[in-house]
Amino acid sequence: MSERPRDEKEEKEEKSQEESWEEKWRRDPVSAALWAFILIWAGLVLIAVNLNLFGVGWEAWPFIFIGAGVIVLAGVVIRLLVPAYRRPVTGSIIFGFILIGIGMGELTRWDVVGALVLIAIGVSILLSRFARSA
Repeated sequence: MSERPRDEKEEKEEKSQEESWEEKWRRDPVSAALWAFILIWAGLVLIAVNLNLFGVGWEAWPFIFIGAGVIVLAGVVIRLLVPAYRRPVTGSIIFGFILIGIGMGELTRWDVVGALVLIAIGVSILLSRFARSA
């Protein structure tokens, strides 16, 4: 049995899917850099904890989550300051605060950290809405 011949539309779609991944990273180097920095941060924290640089008994994951949250929020600042990389940032703000909250929740009491994370998310949403209208 022979396969049906591929038409021009299918070939264009396949080619555009291949190019879209490369173009995405070329057009948005901020996301690629942020994920690279998060992985580097996680590796550095794991090395430091395994070498007991913080002292005995410290766990790595709270510091990894806090650092990842700070890196995501730094990406938000870059997106807001550099017009070429400007994109909607509300989701990244929420994600960054949630990561910080997860890390802080491991180090302190969740009832306080959870409330602070919710307040920070609410304030950031309000600020982003007012900034757009201004």
